[in-house]
Amino acid sequence: MEQEKQEKQEEQEEQEKQEKQEEQEEQEKQEKQEEQEKQEEQQEQEDQQEQQEQEKQEKQEKQEEQEEQEKQEKQEKQEETPRPWKRILSAITVLIIVTIGGVLGPILQTNESDPKSTFLSRCKKFNQYDCQKLWDAFQQAYVNKDPCKVPVEAYDPLIAAAPFKPQCNKMMFWSKTKVVVHGFTAKRKDCFVTLEDTLLGYSLNGLTWCGKKGSNDTFTTGCPRTCENNPVDSFWIRASAAYADVACGDVTAMLSGSTTTPFDPTSTFAKVEVTRFKAPKVRSLNVVMVIQKNAKSNCKNASLQKLKNALHKGITYSCKDVPESRIQECGSKPQIACRTCW
Repeated sequence: MEQEKQEKQEEQEEQEKQEKQEEQEEQEKQEKQEEQEKQEEQQEQEDQQEQQEQEKQEKQEKQEEQEEQEKQEKQEKQEETPRPWKRILSAITVLIIVTIGGVLGPILQTNESDPKSTFLSRCKKFNQYDCQKLWDAFQQAYVNKDPCKVPVEAYDPLIAAAPFKPQCNKMMFWSKTKVVVHGFTAKRKDCFVTLEDTLLGYSLNGLTWCGKKGSNDTFTTGCPRTCENNPVDSFWIRASAAYADVACGDVTAMLSGSTTTPFDPTSTFAKVEVTRFKAPKVRSLNVVMVIQKNAKSNCKNASLQKLKNALHKGITYSCKDVPESRIQECGSKPQIACRTCW
């Protein structure tokens, strides 16, 4: 009788223990669900904020474009002159240019294009730094210097003034795929970011500049590109190094299948960027091989073995052949998730 009573008590205790455990599991499950809902809500807010920022930037760019167009139309209207006088004034203008061209040649050359206004207008779109101070730091690298004697280190103060920020799992590097990669990232900044999408890269992309000994001006013509330490190449080498230094997570590189050596040992990607990827900060390097019509190579190309060998120990490597048409499709359809682009 006593034994039955004890067994019954043990059974009751076991049942209570089980009920308590189930209640605890249910509570943990509910807390986990609430945490997940909270994260999803936070992610939704961040996505909404990012979309609003993008819409704001697009609206600003459209407004600037409209203002520029109105300004141009107004100027054209003001300059409108009766046709006979137009011919006379054109002849006088040509005569003046021919007469004083030899005297004012250097001045006209300096003002032929205005890299400063281009730099400042592009820089202001990011709304992050004092763009005038950045321009001053940029100019100090090359003004009043021999255009073949501007070392990479000359841009250290500029990089320090606007350091690159790590964007883990989104950083895109490229070699011989400039048009394809920028056509893609221009539409899908939610997926990847290249050096040219950053403040400094965007502000100086496509520009040519140099200085001259004894002058504090910025020139845009007559700038050498064949000497090793020219201002333009030195900047891009320094910027590429700084951008690669902050690479983290899963890194992507877009290489060209239209060349016989997709991993060119003489390229900036090979000489400067790859060597700076360090584990464990960088987990993997994922190569996207852009396959166009009449492609000369793919992921089995021998040069890619050198790329694998160059990677820091601990960084995993993968490569996927992706048709250019698929990259373009993914760029034009934001509903396609980034991870499923290739």
